[in-house]
Amino acid sequence: MSTTDADGVLAEQLLRLTRRLHRIHKQHLEPVGITPAQSRLLRTVAHYESPPRMADLAARLEVVPRAVTTLVDGLEESGNVRRVPDPTNRRVVRIELTDTGRATLRSLRGARRGAAEEILAPLTADQREVLGGLLSALVDGVPERRC
Repeated sequence: MSTTDADGVLAEQLLRLTRRLHRIHKQHLEPVGITPAQSRLLRTVAHYESPPRMADLAARLEVVPRAVTTLVDGLEESGNVRRVPDPTNRRVVRIELTDTGRATLRSLRGARRGAAEEILAPLTADQREVLGGLLSALVDGVPERRC
């Protein structure tokens, strides 16, 4: 098999894995009552020291502001976040976690852990360690160093 063919097979495997990851993640989030995109936004809001602006969230998530508005609408409807005015600029709206949102985050941690356990179940501890290094190299764009 040529390198090009091998790369094509590898790319197809990665795409299949990505679809499987999304499916399993979604299944584990259903009992929490939140979508994967809402989960990501909620986790992002939680990483800020003070309530972020919608534009901050859009930039951090690398999505258009309209997508953040839709996600915030859903999370606000379920009581996970609330829109609050910026204390220094009344034209700016910030997004704040609620107590319900903090409880949802705790549930999300368990759901994500369950999804990870299901996905990684076929791998040994050593294989998981190797996979972690390989994924870091792909995510960071830096080739893995050989020891």
